[in-house]
Amino acid sequence: MPSLVHGTALVVGTTGLILVGPSGSGKSSLAVRLLAGALQAGHFAALVGDDQVFVDWINGRAIASAPETIRGMIELYGSGIGRMDTIGRAVLHFAVQPVTANSSNRVPEENGHWPAGSEQALPLHVMDRAVADPFAWLTVLISGFPIMGAFQV
Repeated sequence: MPSLVHGTALVVGTTGLILVGPSGSGKSSLAVRLLAGALQAGHFAALVGDDQVFVDWINGRAIASAPETIRGMIELYGSGIGRMDTIGRAVLHFAVQPVTANSSNRVPEENGHWPAGSEQALPLHVMDRAVADPFAWLTVLISGFPIMGAFQV
């Protein structure tokens, strides 16, 4: 049974990720910049869902999909609701939590996990929400980050 979680799911290259955190933490803004950066670099990138995402565990893999009522929509903070190309479902490989980096949290804990709507979890990475090029940051942050190609479940 899928769990409805608060987050923004997307695919960048061949990697599915979900941006997690409280309302107003910059998930949608970071998603738009990640997608734009990947597309500009010539890679596949698509939104799965913004704000609310279903996560279902099938054969040990977290599968994300958007509720039909908000599919293709993304909140553009301060500007309203925008529309984006989406894919119906995607395998999630890890979670990213946008934060405001400062001297006390500039080196986050390693080996964090995000409970992906069940007793299972995804690896969690932290990213400063103000980073200028989140796509480039992601390719360095995630060791072995696969970006070529596209996939869908």
